[in-house]
Amino acid sequence: MYNLTMTAFQKALEKILQGNSDTNIPFSDLRLILTQLGFNERIRGSHHIFFKEGVVEIVNIQPDGAKAKPYQVKQVRSLILKYKLAGNHD
Repeated sequence: MYNLTMTAFQKALEKILQGNSDTNIPFSDLRLILTQLGFNERIRGSHHIFFKEGVVEIVNIQPDGAKAKPYQVKQVRSLILKYKLAGNHD
């Protein structure tokens, strides 16, 4: 049976890939995306550092209140697209 409800991950991924509201992405959604895509996380103070085997770049994100910083959302989107990490979503 096909499940019509989207998971939190799918909704967040779709929102990030659309690129229409980079200023309105919750920090928790950006973390969810990276962890669900297989990135490892290391936390140093407010810095959340993500790395993944096969991805050269290291992703360093910090919250701006409850939201993610728009330029960091763009960086994550470009990595998802560059490495085709979203499967059939990109």
